[in-house]
Amino acid sequence: MTLDKFTTAYLVCALWSSTNEEGEPFDDEHGIEDMADDALKQVMEDCSDFRATNAELLEKSGLDDEQAGHDFWLTRNRHGAGFWDRGLGDVGKELTAMAHPYGNVDIYKGDDGKLYMQ
Repeated sequence: MTLDKFTTAYLVCALWSSTNEEGEPFDDEHGIEDMADDALKQVMEDCSDFRATNAELLEKSGLDDEQAGHDFWLTRNRHGAGFWDRGLGDVGKELTAMAHPYGNVDIYKGDDGKLYMQ
């Protein structure tokens, strides 16, 4: 599967900010290539939907695709950073409000060694 810059940045951020059962960041030992096909499909759908629904807001934000993908992961999971703290004013607030309904997502390692999201 070919991933766009937004989705790639989203996944890189997900692996960096998520930890395994031992508390170590997933990106210490895993990369995007370790994502299960079902997880990748869901990520692609979520990212595509968010971008399409919020195209005008993303354009107004001035964020490049990489930063926007990174912020989508952080914001939907209610981390301590994201769209709301970029100094974007109302645009940042609106993007935050649009990201929250996507809900929190956790990464876990399956018995097959692949990474999944729930």
